Amino acid sequence: MDHNEFCCIFDTSQYTGTPDTTPCPNVLSVPLLIQEVDELCGEGREQEARDLLEKSLADARSHSDWRSELTVLSELLGQYRRTGEKDKGLQTVSEALELTRVHHMGRTVSGATVLLNAATTLKAFGHAAESIPIFVHVARVYADNLDPADYRFAGLYNNLALSYDETGDVPNAERCFRLALSILEKIGGQENDCAVTWCNLAEMYGRRDLEDERIAACLEKAWDCLSAPGLKHDGYHAFTISKCAPTFDYFGFFLYAKQLRERAEKIYAGT
Repeated sequence: MDHNEFCCIFDTSQYTGTPDTTPCPNVLSVPLLIQEVDELCGEGREQEARDLLEKSLADARSHSDWRSELTVLSELLGQYRRTGEKDKGLQTVSEALELTRVHHMGRTVSGATVLLNAATTLKAFGHAAESIPIFVHVARVYADNLDPADYRFAGLYNNLALSYDETGDVPNAERCFRLALSILEKIGGQENDCAVTWCNLAEMYGRRDLEDERIAACLEKAWDCLSAPGLKHDGYHAFTISKCAPTFDYFGFFLYAKQLRERAEKIYAGT
């Protein structure tokens, strides 16, 4: 795929209508598949997780199990983001959008979550402007169906903020980051995700002014989250560290970054 020629025009009107309720074969045990993928990722075995998902996608397609196919596509979007596979990621965005559109799943929570994953992948691979209309659509679907304090809003706002930031819309980016934090803090026990959000805010401020005093305040907040008493040092925490440590390094918080990397090494070593 030519990255420069990739185009995603999101027409909201194409993602409405009555959801497809036609029975289809149920060839995959999706909950068990996701559990196995999560375990592999938690152990740092990303390639094995990707291979398992790709095999499952082929199985679902060979049996015309479009519901399982849509779920696996959504999982693969996250996998390709983590492994940086741009060609596969953008191709999967196209496939996920089309399957959601064809089966009229765009106004359902499950379909909107697939669209959220697609938009996040677009942003990750250089298409922030194209991701924003999709994020906005997801926000409307979630608002119609979910409690305002639902965890899924936090992920939505955080990723939408990143797209606004990349397109230069700082006021909306900061507003969305703060919304994400307010939801995570209200839910409680979300220190890893809070840390990432504080780091994102620090980076946003730093791109405009390296002397901005808010940078240090954000990084101290992120460190407090990552050092919270009782925080589980598992695979997800190690993954969070991989996202936060470079930010600490970049802004000169070298000791924090060193301690975090040492902690992640111990997690992956099982010690």
